[in-house]
Amino acid sequence: MSTPTPLRGLRVLELATLFAGPMAGAFLGDFGADVVKIEHPRKPDPARGHGPSKNGVGLWGKVLGRNKRTMTLDLSTQEGAAVLRRLAEQADVVIENFRPGTLERWGLGYEALSANNPGLVLARVTGFGQTGPYARRPGFGTLAEAMSGFAAYTGEPDGPPTLPPFGLADGITGLATAYAVMVALAARQQTGRGQVIDLAIIEPIMALLGPHLTWYTQLGYVQPRLGNRSSNNAPRNTYRTADGKWVAVSTSAQSIAERVMQLVGRPDLIEQPWFATGRGRAAHADELDAAVAEWVGRHTRQEVVEAFEKAEAAVAPVYDVRDILADPQYTALQTAITVDDSELGPITMQNLIFRLSETPGAIRFAGRPHGADTDEVLTEAGLTAAEIGALRERGVI
Repeated sequence: MSTPTPLRGLRVLELATLFAGPMAGAFLGDFGADVVKIEHPRKPDPARGHGPSKNGVGLWGKVLGRNKRTMTLDLSTQEGAAVLRRLAEQADVVIENFRPGTLERWGLGYEALSANNPGLVLARVTGFGQTGPYARRPGFGTLAEAMSGFAAYTGEPDGPPTLPPFGLADGITGLATAYAVMVALAARQQTGRGQVIDLAIIEPIMALLGPHLTWYTQLGYVQPRLGNRSSNNAPRNTYRTADGKWVAVSTSAQSIAERVMQLVGRPDLIEQPWFATGRGRAAHADELDAAVAEWVGRHTRQEVVEAFEKAEAAVAPVYDVRDILADPQYTALQTAITVDDSELGPITMQNLIFRLSETPGAIRFAGRPHGADTDEVLTEAGLTAAEIGALRERGVI
């Protein structure tokens, strides 16, 4: 008996490229949605070529394209637009990330796509949203990381604003888009109607930065760059061990802070009046960091982790990918999964990001080659072999 998938029967058309929109499609496909990725016939999604490749095949595309069928279609042509409208009649969700106005210019705005399918949900993912003075600017995750406040808050106090070395804003937006799609589908169950989702990449990352808008408007407080420290508690930092490795320590709870200082042999600091609050400890971070760093620097990483665990204090080793794959906790959670691929053989990638007890979902296959399922998808939509051949001859697919 096959495992039930909660989104089975949900048809998603993914018109998006690079990361935020395709990640949303992947998250929906993980739980059984039939996601059809539509790419330009001669201009594949650039994500296929990002990062390392094997045998000429981009590995990032294999991860982003998991659980998706892929077809080609030139939406800028009248014939291609007509085909998409036909596909949209049978779809539940369309995810796109063109600049505002592009779909409308092609005759593919929401009114056109939903004309024969009023339950359609259209998720529009752009850098700056559908309205406002920046709406038509090209937008990428890097710009969102800069404009949201993330870069300004990240980095050492005397250093420059720091950007993440990966698609942080895009990833957060991908999760937000998948969430928004599910909310819109839940609303459709009540109203019978679909709707348009306007999602600007500059916003979801800001929601995770904490109450900095409230702090400023209420108190005039602007959060400074603190490196690995926190303005809310201390000690909180990364510390180098005797064997040249690193650990991260957190003391968000008062009891944990006390256990850490007992462990490192500085119970005298616990008696200080300022130690009783997180803000008080943060104001004396230099003194607390020095105590923890001195103790950690005399022990190996394994010794530090074991001692902290015995003291019921919070610590974690700083991992790279090699550590992740060897860690018994990640192994127990089955965080890494190996998927068979028609082009490259077995491929290891991160598994689903949460577990459901009754409808767990699955990564059924890795990303497919460019246009691999074009004929299959168009045949399902009712096009004949002659019609498909004519479209291919004219370069529409």
